[in-house]
Amino acid sequence: MAIPEFDEDRPFLSHLLELRSRLMRALGATLVAFLAIYPFYDHLFTFVASPLRRVLPDGELLAIQVASPFLIPMKLSLVAALFVTIPYLLYQLWAFIAPGLYKHEKTLVWPLLISSTLLFYLGALFAYFVVLPLVFPFFAGVAPLGVSYQPDISEYLSFVLTMLVVFGLAFEVPIATLLMIRTGATTRANLAAKRPYVIVAAFACGMLLTPPDIISQVMLAIPVWLLFELGLWLSRWYGASGDDTAEESESPD
Repeated sequence: MAIPEFDEDRPFLSHLLELRSRLMRALGATLVAFLAIYPFYDHLFTFVASPLRRVLPDGELLAIQVASPFLIPMKLSLVAALFVTIPYLLYQLWAFIAPGLYKHEKTLVWPLLISSTLLFYLGALFAYFVVLPLVFPFFAGVAPLGVSYQPDISEYLSFVLTMLVVFGLAFEVPIATLLMIRTGATTRANLAAKRPYVIVAAFACGMLLTPPDIISQVMLAIPVWLLFELGLWLSRWYGASGDDTAEESESPD
């Protein structure tokens, strides 16, 4: 797909029309994906609810709100459509801003878009296949005697989607690290020297962004720390050209 060339004399109205065109394409793609996914909402909800249903005595969730049986399938299908169309949505964003970028900036954006998309998906998969199967048995196991643990489907879906998004964004840490070094905002040596603060911040984010259980907090904090280390390691080759890559101590004195 061709990217329109930058024109300094292009009126402001033309930019607004271009933005509207990109937004309409993004909305159209999301709508098509939604219509394709919605007929299979039963299978989709079964898949999303399986980490919790494994620990429930009868494997059933509750629908407390009157409209939940109708609204939840629509919400889940819409979110799934957004997840599926993320690459196309990012392309539309890129196509809109590309004409205003320099050539060397354009060569950097494509790898960033692809890698950030893959890392977001990887974070969401990590949350679903690793974190959730550990969290729900913990919640069910600490329920007080005489309390039946059977969450509402609306609360459950909000919880799961929040976890997927949080872990997806957390897995963008290597991209953020590389960008800070690549743009000259800081250096690899400076970031390495601040490692203790990064570790503390990772655990603080785990405490604030996840439920109040030690499992999900640690499962978020440790990957964030390791991904920060990955970003530092990759910056040896993809960092700023003027970055000092000589052998320096990466641990604070």
